[in-house]
Amino acid sequence: MLTGNKGEWSEVYTLLKLLGEGKLHKGDLHLERVPNFFYPIVNIIRHELDKRIDFVIDRDAVNVSFGDTELTISAQRFIEESEWMFEEIKTKKGAFSLPRTENFINSVGCFSIKAKSSVKSDIQITIHDIRTSMQHLLGFSIKSQLGSPSTLLNASGATNFKYKISGVTLTDEQIEEINAIGGGSKIRNRMERIHELGGEISYHSVDSPKFMNNLVLIDSLLPNIMGEVVYYHFTTNLTKFSDLVELLREENPLNYDIQHSHNFYEYKLKRLLTDSALGMMPSKVWTGEYDSTGGYLVVKHDGEILSYHIYDKGEFENYLFHNIKTESPSSTKHGYGVVYREGEELFIKLNLQLRFTS
Repeated sequence: MLTGNKGEWSEVYTLLKLLGEGKLHKGDLHLERVPNFFYPIVNIIRHELDKRIDFVIDRDAVNVSFGDTELTISAQRFIEESEWMFEEIKTKKGAFSLPRTENFINSVGCFSIKAKSSVKSDIQITIHDIRTSMQHLLGFSIKSQLGSPSTLLNASGATNFKYKISGVTLTDEQIEEINAIGGGSKIRNRMERIHELGGEISYHSVDSPKFMNNLVLIDSLLPNIMGEVVYYHFTTNLTKFSDLVELLREENPLNYDIQHSHNFYEYKLKRLLTDSALGMMPSKVWTGEYDSTGGYLVVKHDGEILSYHIYDKGEFENYLFHNIKTESPSSTKHGYGVVYREGEELFIKLNLQLRFTS
C-alpha cells in the first residue's frame, strides 16, 4: 500500500485535478488567480518506473496510454476523484494511505506517488498558448500549501557568511560572555551585545568558494548584497524577503546611484530567487542553465492550483519575491553565530535559509 505525507499526495492530487479541469490557471504575486486567463491543457506526461504515461485531453474525456494499453476515462471521473482526495488529505497527519486513490491511479498505470526520481520535474504539461496559437511543453515542480512550507534555499555549511568585527577590542572574557548568550533569539542577542560593546559588524566573505562563485556568476556584487540581507535578518525584526529588500533600497549599503530610482537590489535578488528555484544549489557549481523544471504549481489551502513558470518570467519572479521569508537555521548544525579570532582580527559567521511563507 502506498503511503505519503500531504506534500507527496499533493502531486497525485495535482495530476487528477488538472486532467479533470483541462485548464492551467496563472497566479499573481498574491497567490490569486489571474482573472479571465488560462492555458488549455493539451496533455500531461508522467514518467513512472520503467514507463511513460500519456494523458491526452479530448473535450470531456481523457485518453490514457502506457505501453500497449489505451483507455478513455471521462474528465468528470478525474474531478470526482480529486475532490474526494482533497477532502481526505485535509484531515490527515504524518504519513498516510489513500486506498481509493491508489486503486484509481493504478487503473491508469500509476503505481507510485511521486514521479520517476531521474526526471527533474514533478509533472510535464503541454499547454496551448492562445496568444501565440503555439503549444509548449512545460515542466513544473509542485509546491503544496496543504503540508509544511517548502524551502527555496536550504541552509548548510556552504551558506555561511563571514563578518568582520571592528571598532572594538574584545577580551577573551567578553568573547566568552557573548558566545554564552542562549535562548531562541541567541544570535540576534549576540549581535546586539557586540554593538553595545562598540563593535561594528561588516560583511567579509562567503565561506564556500562554490557558493561565492555561484553568486558572482549571477551578479558580481551579489555576495555583498546577500551579506547585507543576512545581516539585516539578524539585526532587525524583518523576515519577509520583500521587506528586507525594501530596507536595502532605503539604506543603500552598496552606494548605488539611485537618483533615478533604479531598483538595483530588487532586480538582482529576483535573479537569485529565480536561479535558486530553477536549479542553483550552494554546494554545487552553477552553470546558469535551468533544469527541466521551469516553474511551480502551487496547491493552495482551498485546493486551487495556480501556475508560475519562467515562460511568464515577470509573474514567476514576482511570485517568488513576495512569497519568500528568511529564517534562522540551526546554529549548532551549521556552525555559525560564534565570535572567534583569526590572528588579531575578530569574526562571526551568520547563516540563512529561504522558505516559502505558506
